[in-house]
Amino acid sequence: NHGLSLILILVVSFFISCEKDITVDLPVPEEKLVIEGYINPGSPAYVFISKTAPFFAPVDSATLVSYAIKDAIVTVSDGINTDPLVAPLTDLGYLYISPNITGEIGKTYFLKVETADGKIATAVTQIFNPVPLDSVWFKVQEGLDTLGWTWARLSDPGSPGNCYRWFAKRLGKDDDFIAPIGSVIEDKFFNGLTFDFAYNRGSVPNSNAEDDNNEEEGYFKIGDTIVVKYATITKESFDFWRSAETQASSNGNPFGSPAPLKSNIEGAIGIWEGFSYTFDTVVAN
Repeated sequence: NHGLSLILILVVSFFISCEKDITVDLPVPEEKLVIEGYINPGSPAYVFISKTAPFFAPVDSATLVSYAIKDAIVTVSDGINTDPLVAPLTDLGYLYISPNITGEIGKTYFLKVETADGKIATAVTQIFNPVPLDSVWFKVQEGLDTLGWTWARLSDPGSPGNCYRWFAKRLGKDDDFIAPIGSVIEDKFFNGLTFDFAYNRGSVPNSNAEDDNNEEEGYFKIGDTIVVKYATITKESFDFWRSAETQASSNGNPFGSPAPLKSNIEGAIGIWEGFSYTFDTVVAN
């Protein structure tokens, strides 16, 4: 249709004629302290401390080192004993570990961080009793031959406010436990109920592994030995990871709504998290 073709040409010509270079001066964001700390039953507290970087800043080994916070004074207290954390990688900083205090179920732990330039951050967390899964199994997804998800049955206690996080690891394939997107749940809609649910296979960000970049992405496979780590977490941890996963899943989407990161740390962003967990192993067959 010549008329339609002419209209398209005129429209394209209009937009081309309106093109011009636009320079946008991006504001320099306020530099903030970033803290990621954990304490689990029988394990020492460990805390990673860094600072935020501009969104368009270069990311390489040199710049990552520059964001690490060295020479911070970091303490963890259980209300009775206070333990100064030590930095085993003194040249790098970044990681701080408690030499004496280890996590205990039922206790509350207080974190305090003071940086060399005078910034102070504080947080509190608890370690709750773990809620074990009733059972765990593998099931091939409909329409697939060998690929599927890991399923589990949970009996939630009758007390409201329980929150959980799911991790899984394939023996011989994964270096560590991986939490998929959507790894956290709260019992707002299933308090006191027994129900079945499933999780796909998570992957580390920007993974180059073949099975994270082909038809096996997101699936477990017949023959896998899968270890599930099911964590009982605090409501503050649920809020943090839910907001972090929302940000990760909408990253780069111009139509996505901004989701503020919910932190339980005063004076910094991040998470100070105590959680307990149980393990289950299933062979996919």
